[in-house]
Amino acid sequence: MTPGSNIPLPTVRVSVDVAAPVRLDVSGLLLTADGKVRSDDDFIFFNQPSGPGVTYQSGGGSAPDKVTVDTSALPPGIEKIVVTASPDAAGQTFQGIEPTATIRNADDGSVLATFTPPQLGAETALVVVEIYLRNGAWKARAVGQGYANGLAGIATDFGVSVEEPAAPAPAAAPVAPPAAAPAAPDPRAWAQTPPPAAPAAPAAPPAPAPAGGKINLDKGRVSLQKNQTVSLVKGGRPLLSQVKMGLGWEPAFRGKDIDLDASVIAYGPNRNHIDSCYFGKLAILNGAIKHSGDNLTGEGGGDDEVIVVDLGRLPQEVSGLVFTVNSFSGQKFTEVAKAYCRLVDAATNEELVRFDLTGAEPQTGVMMAKLIRQFSGEWEMTAMGDFVKSRTVRGMVKPAAQAL
Repeated sequence: MTPGSNIPLPTVRVSVDVAAPVRLDVSGLLLTADGKVRSDDDFIFFNQPSGPGVTYQSGGGSAPDKVTVDTSALPPGIEKIVVTASPDAAGQTFQGIEPTATIRNADDGSVLATFTPPQLGAETALVVVEIYLRNGAWKARAVGQGYANGLAGIATDFGVSVEEPAAPAPAAAPVAPPAAAPAAPDPRAWAQTPPPAAPAAPAAPPAPAPAGGKINLDKGRVSLQKNQTVSLVKGGRPLLSQVKMGLGWEPAFRGKDIDLDASVIAYGPNRNHIDSCYFGKLAILNGAIKHSGDNLTGEGGGDDEVIVVDLGRLPQEVSGLVFTVNSFSGQKFTEVAKAYCRLVDAATNEELVRFDLTGAEPQTGVMMAKLIRQFSGEWEMTAMGDFVKSRTVRGMVKPAAQAL
């Protein structure tokens, strides 16, 4: 299976085991239609191995942990079971230890599907697969959604509180060296369904994104740092209208004019290249993506080049977009100042998300940001800031695919 793909389940009882080169903690959460647990009883793991319709079985370190789901025994109102995994060693990431989930017929052990989440790095916890109800039938979907702050990120998404240390140190960006990835909380610390959240600190726009977990647009503009992600959801609804990705830059230190080219590359669910939109091809995907045209100097205020994306009109096959900037003339990004990208609501011109590139490398290409369609249908934007040796968008296709 690939991320986002699904299969129908031919049996009412299925099991999911997750194997990796290291020992993992595997768990299952029972979720209602709003994507939340009802109480602590809906978290099934080694310290609470059974619940209504869901059981956990430890592999003892010599075999994978397993979560078994009996869809006929699930309580009314439960529409999804997510299977999660995190390395048993505190603070260990999934870098280089990609897990494989095997979905089986729980009665005879036959394999229904396998899934290995690709391109993992700083994640310390994953939602690996989900068993979900759709139009009266149960299905399994490959997910592979990672969290750089361990089980705390999963807890936040699914309505479970985690007891944190009294004075946690400020978290660093997920893969910004030399800081280590934050330690994953011990699942034994999962508590009852959380009380109302404490009031957030007053936010001054743009609101900085937290270092881990998933945030959305409810509190206004979000300022991302490298590798941080924001879910394009506002008021509980996915943003599926027209947005503008504005990209801007200036010559460094009052240097000579610099001709950079902004582009966007569209990919399918298997990281297959679908099309690229750039100054030589100003519209793709039947006009769902349009380019403003080439800026030859980088001078002037505001965005230098703008790419308009109609999220609601993108073909279903498009699951990822990577926004890039290249120096066709060969000038390096060390000669560029104040490079940024920003996502704007095309209808209101409201700035939603901003990422300012704070570092530079002597390269001719940079991947600024990516938009990824989630299995739920919403889009997420991640700040990248990864430099590549390429003067054209054509040379960005392969490294951008690897970065999805």
